[in-house]
Amino acid sequence: MSNPSHQAPTSNKPAVLFVCSKNGGKSQLAAGLMNQVANGSVTVYSAGTTPGKSLNPQAVESLTELGIDISGEHPKPVTGEVLDAVDAVIVLGTEAKLEPREGTRFEVWETDEPSERGVEGMERMRLVRDDIRSRVLNLYEELTAG
Repeated sequence: MSNPSHQAPTSNKPAVLFVCSKNGGKSQLAAGLMNQVANGSVTVYSAGTTPGKSLNPQAVESLTELGIDISGEHPKPVTGEVLDAVDAVIVLGTEAKLEPREGTRFEVWETDEPSERGVEGMERMRLVRDDIRSRVLNLYEELTAG
């Protein structure tokens, strides 16, 4: 006889929040890349500490090149609800400032900044994307291990 009061957890999927300052570029790249590699096995959020008005068109295009469509996304603020819902918070770059939460994995990824080497435009964005992609792949393996 089943016990109706005993409910299985709604989800044992790991959840990750990617944060940058404006939520128009790097955190959107990371979220799009994680959604592609995880294929539904990780819940993915992205947000900005000071959300901008729109996505970086080059960030959108660099993901389109990999078959990832984030054109429906928009910059969102970091909220307590999302912070409470995730297992890991990844801050991309050093511009966004966020306090770590106890019991939640917290990392700051100092991402490649090709503009410091004079690389601009789509070439820059592809390098940023590929740097973030390698980190996302590692994170995915860690979040889904075991």
